[in-house]
Amino acid sequence: MVSAAGKFGPYNQAGPFPAFPGAGPQTGADLVRSRIALHLRLGALRPGERLPDTGHLAEQLGIGEMTARRALEGMCQDGLLDRRRGRTGGTFVSADWYAVVPACHDPAAAAAVAAFLLLLECGLVAHASGEVGAEQLKGLRDLVARIGEADADRDALPELETRFHLDLAETLGGPAVRAVAADLLGRLSLLRPLPDAAAVLRRNPCHERLLTQLAAGRTDRAIGAVKGLHATTSGPAPQAGPDVAGTTGP
Repeated sequence: MVSAAGKFGPYNQAGPFPAFPGAGPQTGADLVRSRIALHLRLGALRPGERLPDTGHLAEQLGIGEMTARRALEGMCQDGLLDRRRGRTGGTFVSADWYAVVPACHDPAAAAAVAAFLLLLECGLVAHASGEVGAEQLKGLRDLVARIGEADADRDALPELETRFHLDLAETLGGPAVRAVAADLLGRLSLLRPLPDAAAVLRRNPCHERLLTQLAAGRTDRAIGAVKGLHATTSGPAPQAGPDVAGTTGP
């Protein structure tokens, strides 16, 4: 059973919800949907598990209880959640979550949200390039190593890559920027299919190259690595060679 305490707290965002170009504004209902989807991607929730009480959920996300209730009702109507009555009742993630989610896929909206995530990460890298030390990047390097070692457990790869994007946002921009990244990644979890494990492995050299160039203060190359990472959502990752700025090397 899922514990309500602090379940959605790390991604709490105060203030107005941002608008994502081409994908519409982020409403309170969108926030509920994206956070639930993100927690399934991260393994913090699983199909069949109980959600926190509506009041807890609303408080942790900084939205009204009625907004949260309506969002959950909408997700029940979509088949993403189940409402059960009685002493052991509540709102549960549908046991058929992964069979139902494809009905939410929207390639055009996914492309718009992904473009916003790319813009966010390029801006963070440009701002922080050369100002982050090895100790600050250690957690991210550990994730890159875990991705490289996860070939035997390919089901874990989408979770690890999602954590990389979240931790990159927090390392370079702090908790508030992590919250924005969480909104984007949660929406992408609903709008497009689960990343292919082989593709995540192909992208891992881009993760490593990004951290190397970021620590060295090579801004153009670091931004090139971010763009390469996002460009390899499908198809083989680019080989080491000329970066976007025309320079070469790892």
